[in-house]
Amino acid sequence: MAAFQPLVFSGIQPTGNLHLGNYLGAIQKFVALQETRDCIFCVVDLHALTAQLVQDDLARQTREIAAAYLAAGIDPKRHIVFNQSAVSGHAELAWVFNCVARIGWMERMTQFKDKAGKDRERASLGLLAYPSLMAADILLYRATHVPVGDDQKQHLELTRDIATKFNHDFSARIAEKGLGHPIQMGEETVQGYFPLAEPMIEGPATRVMSLKDGSKKMSKSDPSDLSRINLTDDADTIAKKIRKAKTDPDALPSETAGLAGRPEADNLVGIYAALVGRSRADVLADFGGRPFSEFKPALADLAVDKLAPIATEMRRILDDPAEIDRTLREGAERAGAIAHRTMHDVKSIVGLLNG
Repeated sequence: MAAFQPLVFSGIQPTGNLHLGNYLGAIQKFVALQETRDCIFCVVDLHALTAQLVQDDLARQTREIAAAYLAAGIDPKRHIVFNQSAVSGHAELAWVFNCVARIGWMERMTQFKDKAGKDRERASLGLLAYPSLMAADILLYRATHVPVGDDQKQHLELTRDIATKFNHDFSARIAEKGLGHPIQMGEETVQGYFPLAEPMIEGPATRVMSLKDGSKKMSKSDPSDLSRINLTDDADTIAKKIRKAKTDPDALPSETAGLAGRPEADNLVGIYAALVGRSRADVLADFGGRPFSEFKPALADLAVDKLAPIATEMRRILDDPAEIDRTLREGAERAGAIAHRTMHDVKSIVGLLNG
């Protein structure tokens, strides 16, 4: 049987107020990836329920993510764009993986510890099992590559652990049914049904920080709107936020080593580098020794040039929610066809009645 076909899967949770960090850390990379790979881009709305079960704005926020995908340049005809809850296989496979994964694996997840806080006993089971659903998102399509930020890398490692355990536990049945591909596991080669997805972490601004505090990640929950550039901000607002961004009194260094201990400078240089598609070193070669009074206008012009057209297009797309829903529905039909084949195989492998 042929090797796993290369496929990229990624998704964004619909929690409102998309900002520059979402664009540089994810959406901009998605647009580039679609030129060279087959891709599936998902709005992971089921994951949003782990933060708040009853949500009045979830449908609107789901459409906003989809609009951002489309406005940034993702092509829903060449690739698949859909919302997670429209394909039941995500929840089905997550349950199988809940029975494969170990509780200890889940409890070690850093994000669970952070979000559950000190009162872990009151955290929802959904929050604990979040990585199992993420594994199902990826493996339902047998994706081979996943663009992730540093904060999600641990979850992808868990996805690989789940795939490894499933492949190992069911290797004989996978081989018997002719459903697998050879996978090297240590010194052993087994017939595995699921690939061990590889992370794709690259680029100069995988983690974009607040414009008001370079030690904190840019966030929609920050009470100050000046801390972030929203993807729906107009040109004047983008420029104003860059002008007001926190800096230090020193000129920019000529080499990247000079950014150490200067979080705001490092953040702004990283944003410029990511927007222009160059390294921090390249940016400093141009601006090293120059004051922020010269660098900020250049960054503002660049940000407006890159982001303002996306904001305009997002607003246009959001004015027609029925068209967004049609795009998501067509994507879900295509995703569902793949998911159906996977779940048919998985049910056969684990021994469920598969009528």
